[in-house]
Amino acid sequence: MAEAQVVESGGTSGTSGAVDTRTIGAPVLAVENIVVKFGGVTAINDVSFDVRKGEIRAIIGPNGAGKSSMLNVLNGFYKPRSGQIKFAGKTFPSMDPYYAASNGIARTFQNIALFRGMSTLDNLMTGRLLKMKSNFFWQCLYFGPAQKEELENRAHVERVIDFLEIQPIRRTPVGRLPYGLQKRVELGRALAMDPDILLLDEPMAGMNVEEKEDMSRFIMDVNEEFGTTVILIEHDMGVVMDLSDRVVVLDYGSKIADGTPDEVRANQNVIDAYLGVSHD
Repeated sequence: MAEAQVVESGGTSGTSGAVDTRTIGAPVLAVENIVVKFGGVTAINDVSFDVRKGEIRAIIGPNGAGKSSMLNVLNGFYKPRSGQIKFAGKTFPSMDPYYAASNGIARTFQNIALFRGMSTLDNLMTGRLLKMKSNFFWQCLYFGPAQKEELENRAHVERVIDFLEIQPIRRTPVGRLPYGLQKRVELGRALAMDPDILLLDEPMAGMNVEEKEDMSRFIMDVNEEFGTTVILIEHDMGVVMDLSDRVVVLDYGSKIADGTPDEVRANQNVIDAYLGVSHD
């Protein structure tokens, strides 16, 4: 088993000047030689990497590099043509979406996928559906075990609402919310699942600077306070380099680099393919 790493990072949530110590553990998720094809198009070509417990792991690359396709492999939306996935002590040729969700993998999407006519609170409650064990009879009666379970799940959702500082919009239909708040609600729905691994597909796309700072703070707090492992796709290189422990870089479906932010930033293949800066 890999040795745990202790990572020191700048403090957040009002702890300016403090240092938070996080423990990065052994790999909890890995993909090996994954190939995904759509007809004659290869979206992912023989990609391997792992994700360690407690880290923030970024996946970057140009548009069309295969980043979202890789997240879809990790939570079972796409079935690889070949390769394997290691998770929860098991090896799979492909991930099952229900198994992933029920075993602690939650996901946000590049394009917001909320129920626009439902309130913020009700959207977050949908993230608790897999936690509800009462049978249909008790749910219809809303009595006994079902009522107790409903109250427990609602209390969990209220804690997520407090954590994300969205109390004023808890009863507001999400379709009426500005884009930045909708992205925060989508993060809240994923957090309501109480995940061990959180997959974030461009959580800051379309946000202004202030909204990005807020989202970055929430991601760091989720990682540091709850110990949630985060896999992040993001185009803002400043955000990626500030938040991530390790970065894997894809280009045309192939892995071209994998390492710490400093290592990736200095990698000539990354510079040529993505960052757009050439050496003298």
